[in-house]
Amino acid sequence: MAMVDPKRGDTPLALVGVDVGGTFTDAVVVVGGAIHTAKVPTTPHDQGEGVIRAVRAALEAAGVPPAGVGRIAHGTTVGTNAMLEGTGARTALVATAGLEDVLELRRQVRASLYRLDRHHPTPLVPADRVVAARERVGARGVVTPLTEAAIDEVVAAVRATRADAVAVGLLFSYAHPAHERAIARRLRAELPGVHVSASCEVLPEIREYERIATTVLNAYLTPVLADYLGALGTRAAAAGLPEPVIMQSSGGLLPLGEAAAHGSRTVLSGPAGGVVGAADVAAADGAAVALAFDMGGTSCDVALIVDGIPGRAHGTAVAGHPVHLPMLDIETVSAGGGSIAWADPGGALRVGPRSAGAVPGPAAYGQGGRTPTVTDANVVLGRLAGDLGVGGTIALREDAAAGAIDTLARDLGLSRDECARGILAVAVQEMVAALHVISVERGVDPRTGLLIALGGAGPLHACAVAEELGVERVTCPGAAGVLAAVGMVVAGERRDHVQSVLLPVEAGSGLWAAVAPVVERARADLPAGRIEVAADCRYVGQSHALTVPWDPAAPEPELAAAFHRAHAAAAGRAMPDLPVEVVSVRVAAVTDGPDLALHGHGPPVGVHEGPLRIPMAGSTCWVADGWSARVHSDGTIRMERR
Repeated sequence: MAMVDPKRGDTPLALVGVDVGGTFTDAVVVVGGAIHTAKVPTTPHDQGEGVIRAVRAALEAAGVPPAGVGRIAHGTTVGTNAMLEGTGARTALVATAGLEDVLELRRQVRASLYRLDRHHPTPLVPADRVVAARERVGARGVVTPLTEAAIDEVVAAVRATRADAVAVGLLFSYAHPAHERAIARRLRAELPGVHVSASCEVLPEIREYERIATTVLNAYLTPVLADYLGALGTRAAAAGLPEPVIMQSSGGLLPLGEAAAHGSRTVLSGPAGGVVGAADVAAADGAAVALAFDMGGTSCDVALIVDGIPGRAHGTAVAGHPVHLPMLDIETVSAGGGSIAWADPGGALRVGPRSAGAVPGPAAYGQGGRTPTVTDANVVLGRLAGDLGVGGTIALREDAAAGAIDTLARDLGLSRDECARGILAVAVQEMVAALHVISVERGVDPRTGLLIALGGAGPLHACAVAEELGVERVTCPGAAGVLAAVGMVVAGERRDHVQSVLLPVEAGSGLWAAVAPVVERARADLPAGRIEVAADCRYVGQSHALTVPWDPAAPEPELAAAFHRAHAAAAGRAMPDLPVEVVSVRVAAVTDGPDLALHGHGPPVGVHEGPLRIPMAGSTCWVADGWSARVHSDGTIRMERR
């Protein structure tokens, strides 16, 4: 059975998506064209406990037994949390002698241009766990051979570090990987139980700092993720459920075993699910430009979607550490429903980055939280009331929310309502700034787009965000509160490969010969997938490249012409008389997810004028003054400014 096949013979199988957030774990079951949802508190001590609990609750709501499940797709924050909390594996680094300080030196750029008190995060591998390898490879081949004696020294030194994971990152290994492979092979043979990540396997790409830092991150995260996913697979089997598949940062699914072996591929696992779900909504709405706005309990993730396709990136930084791997282009800010409001020493109102999290949560949850949060501000202003659609487990306490807001209001010299409105205004500005990054800074006018609000808190703030952006239309999907989990359901599989080649774009350069092995690896990874190829191109002499789609069967001048057009769009002009070179090629094998047509276009069953509150499954929509809302039979709410 294909991983996305929703049927077993003539019997429909339920497709399950589950997403772990900072406050709640969401699960959806899609069967027979209907979506059934469940929302349970996240279990930070062991995410797997909450995952299985949410899946069982959603299956019960759908009336589906475990044996009727065809696939469980899961987005996890285990890797991200390990980075943020510094709880990854004890890791060592094997580096070329003379390059031992690569993680400390970074790119010799200050953390902040004008703030001398700002510092980069401490490297994931301290200096006393960096091991020098007596070898050197240059751009044209071996300079200093790697001997068996040198490998013996490396193995002994790594053993002495008592590391649980090892990253091997040598100079020019993206072009000449033999030394790295020899060291990795010996380490795996002589240090059983120690995870080994080699940069030629993780990221065979130029720029040694990014390559080695990403490989270190992979080594640091993989043992933690492997432990979690192994336990989750066992839990699922005990519950009679299929082994989950895992969402990657790239927006494609990966079998559990492969995900467990590549921890760095999941650092944006949860946010990627939300973007994939929003892209499905944008395609159903026929929006040429859409802005996805996913506000959860801890953070807000935003992304640009053009013609139903989310933007892609080749790297980001998480907690100050570079992650140079294929991923969706997502911007994240610390503005969620649980973000804590506070007064800085100058008396200014601030929101985040600290969050009340799942435990104790906002004061309104009645679970011991006492600090004022964005959720408490919404409760005080009457925009959020009753229970949270999580099986009645959390009923909002207006008195507790008011008490928390009052404490901050006294410090700021404001009334309760003034303080609550101020909290929301500050949080909205944080989110608007992130949306500007993925729209205006990408050359897209957000005023022409559709804002898609998702997450438990997204529809509450959608009108305010849209007004700040100048957006006239907002869609809140019926399953907005769990749309990241829906994204897991509608996602397909994806395998990404990259290889630096540094070849001119001209006939006879050997470009296809360099690309063909990468294409074959991608095809072998996912035989049923279609192959997508792109090339990182630049004018000779430039330091950075632009990625352009490429049909390897087309003549080389077509690739050069595509780059000229991309350069004109990005920089305002092209220079067609200059030679073009390909820095790296990017190959992906992709399968589409199931076409479930979850977002209907039927006539509205109700039309409302703001201001008013509209309850949703797992969320609440606030229709602001000056806005009208059309509620459709599938629960979708489409709002327009009057």
